[in-house]
Amino acid sequence: MTGVNHSRRIRCQSQHKNRLHPQSRTYADSLSDEPMSVLLSQINDTLSPKMSMPSELAALFRWIDSNGYFVDLDAGRLGFLFPEDKLKSGFTDTERPGGTNIEFAAEGDANLHYWFDDETIDVSDRLCIFAKTGAEGSMAAFWIDDDGKQCIVHMGSGSGSLLCCVLAESAIDFLRLIAIGYDELCWDECFSHPPNHANGGSDLFVHPNDEYNNWLTSNFRVTIPNTASEIVVHPAQMGDTDSPDRFNRWVEQIVG
Repeated sequence: MTGVNHSRRIRCQSQHKNRLHPQSRTYADSLSDEPMSVLLSQINDTLSPKMSMPSELAALFRWIDSNGYFVDLDAGRLGFLFPEDKLKSGFTDTERPGGTNIEFAAEGDANLHYWFDDETIDVSDRLCIFAKTGAEGSMAAFWIDDDGKQCIVHMGSGSGSLLCCVLAESAIDFLRLIAIGYDELCWDECFSHPPNHANGGSDLFVHPNDEYNNWLTSNFRVTIPNTASEIVVHPAQMGDTDSPDRFNRWVEQIVG
């Protein structure tokens, strides 16, 4: 899958503030009257008319912008959960800080035809990429299922990760998932173990992102799971023909 080329600074304005997802009044909703952040604005602008921005993710994107955890590039703002300079300076051959390494950006449907390998297939009304989950090009996206429910799915790069499934049924579970602290979300072989487990397949020790985790648990009153398996129910792979995962089945119907 081909990613977005980021190289020069740009500015972006939003005209879609009304797409924020209406839910019961929560911490996330209490921020709805605040100015929309640049990252939130840009990602919000890529949503299809069928989609809405979950208030929990809107809160995350505001938190990223307010902390300055981003860079502005030619394709838009790129947001992080941990300061990029501290991540680089603390990276060694055996350990690194920062918890799960994930990048947020407004990719939308720009490169979906590469993933589906057919420019005539239009899935843009049901699929919208908003995050990079692996250095090899894997992505996370909003997806509308056959019943009209919006959830968050994983789209493996195919050149590395083959993970193709529903990552989280809700936005808050997605925030909990990225708080667990795996190096990257694209490698499901470690999902049944906690981060840094001996069977995780990596010698790199990843220290937790305490700042993000504290923000999440204190503002949303949620717990952080021990393993990804508590949230990712069916970690299916590209090419699976009998997976119970509904996103995987939908993809296979299109490309199979």
